[in-house]
Amino acid sequence: MTGSDAKPARRELARIVSEGDLEHELAIIGKSGANNRAGVFGPGSMMWRIDKEAATFLGAGRALLLQLAHPWVAAAIAQHSRVLADPIGRFHGTFNLMFTMVFGTTEQALAAARRLHDRHAHIGGRLAEAAGSFVAGSRYRANDVAALRWVHATLIDTALVAHELVHPRLSTEDRERDWGEARLFAAFFGIPQDALPHSWADFVCYNEIMWRSDVLTVSEETREIAGAVLSGVGTRLLMPVWYRALTARLLPARLRDDFALPYGEAESRKTDRALALLRRVYLWVPSWLRHVGPYQEARARLAGRRPGIATELLNRLWIGQKSMAG
Repeated sequence: MTGSDAKPARRELARIVSEGDLEHELAIIGKSGANNRAGVFGPGSMMWRIDKEAATFLGAGRALLLQLAHPWVAAAIAQHSRVLADPIGRFHGTFNLMFTMVFGTTEQALAAARRLHDRHAHIGGRLAEAAGSFVAGSRYRANDVAALRWVHATLIDTALVAHELVHPRLSTEDRERDWGEARLFAAFFGIPQDALPHSWADFVCYNEIMWRSDVLTVSEETREIAGAVLSGVGTRLLMPVWYRALTARLLPARLRDDFALPYGEAESRKTDRALALLRRVYLWVPSWLRHVGPYQEARARLAGRRPGIATELLNRLWIGQKSMAG
């Protein structure tokens, strides 16, 4: 997909990732020369450089809302997820899988991919109502290639967006490197390489087409879920007003409106002030606090050390357990 041949996104025929399909894609990782101890990506990779930052959390709301905008993903979350009953548990589960794939040993990363596929294999159903290009009663499956590709895209794109809130913009060369590694990361989902954009420019084009297409459709139920999440329902925490405004700011304008998230001058001033403060303070925060626990665990592993208590506590914050090993 390139800018010159871009066409409006269309709903694709279902293409389900089977267990055999997953293993075929995971074999690509085996052929990539990944060192088990360093993991699939390792030090010096763009994945480690970007995902080690605690600033990743700044984009969590954006990534979730982009995913919810896909009717199949929204239905799966509404019907099979505990995102409202146990949002912190879902946060831990999601980050546990993603960080293990990035920072775990190759063995741990492959095991995480298989757990994710097995979990998705039990998630499916039918849409109760028509949504955009999806008719009422249409069947969805969590292991559908098109839906997985969209979730993968939201994770990769949002991680970079969040990174650049507190760091200088990456060069074109680094963006291309990042997308090359992201294609390998897609293998953990079982997404076939031929279903992915070939280059960074193609990936940007794919996102822009999806943002404009009726494949992404926000229903009233989806707006209610998004509103509950951004209000901190089920967490006993009060979500900062500036975070809700920041999430609105980071969304494509059309989807921001579809989610009925206000973003006027008042919200713009709130996010400007919050980001100005974050940018002044963030790089002065000590690395043991600024970098996520799984990254620090990986660094300790490569140095032949056991993770310290501080790393174990950070892991409990980020992934709900003291180690990626369980």
